[in-house]
Amino acid sequence: MQIDEKTVVRWIRKEGLAAVELNGVYQINRVDLLEWATDHGIKVPPSLFVVDEKALDFPTLAEALAAGGVFCGVPGSDKLSVLQNLVANLHLPPQVDPEFLLQVLLAREALGTTAIGDGIAIPHVRNPILVSLPSPAITLSFLEQPVDFGALDGKPVEIVFMLISPTVKIHLHLLSKLAYALRNDTFRAALADTCDPGHILEAARRVEAELGR
Repeated sequence: MQIDEKTVVRWIRKEGLAAVELNGVYQINRVDLLEWATDHGIKVPPSLFVVDEKALDFPTLAEALAAGGVFCGVPGSDKLSVLQNLVANLHLPPQVDPEFLLQVLLAREALGTTAIGDGIAIPHVRNPILVSLPSPAITLSFLEQPVDFGALDGKPVEIVFMLISPTVKIHLHLLSKLAYALRNDTFRAALADTCDPGHILEAARRVEAELGR
C-alpha cells in the first residue's frame, strides 16, 4: 500500500485499525484491513487480497494427525490444566510463545465451549494469524480423567483434538475433514479402542479414501 510505518501505527492506536501485537510486531488480518480501509475511503490494491490456493498445502487428516501426534493419558482436572498440558505437548517453533497460545485458546473457550458432545472437544485458535504457525497439525489427546468442558449434552470430555494451522483456509479444510471423520463409524470405533496411534491413523486414511470416492 506504500504507507509509512508511523501512519500505520497511528491508524492502529487512534483510528481503530484492528491489529494484534505479537513479540513486539503488529500483525493485521487482511480481511480486517480491507473492511477498515473501505470504511475510511482508502484504496487497497486488489492484488493484496488474492490468495493462490494452488500454493497452499492442504494436508490430509492423517497427515495432520501424524504431524500433531497422538497422546495417551494426558493429565488435567479442569479445562485450564488440560489446555496447559495440551500446549506443553505441542512441537512449537521457537518464535511461538506457548503462554500466548494458551491465552488465545482460553479466549476462544470464553466465546463458547469447543466441546461438541459425546465426550469430544476441538479447541482451536479462532484466527490463525495470531500465532503464525509454519505448518498445520492436529493433536489427538486421550485424557487421564474426564473433564467438564461445558458441553451442551452435559457429558465430560475424554478425547481432545487440538487444531492449529497457518491460514484460515487450511483451518476450515481440516475442520471439515475432522467433522466428517467424527461422523464415520470406522473412525469413531478406532477412537473407542485403546489409545493406538497406528490404528487411528489407518482409520483416518480409510475415511478420507471413502470421502474421495
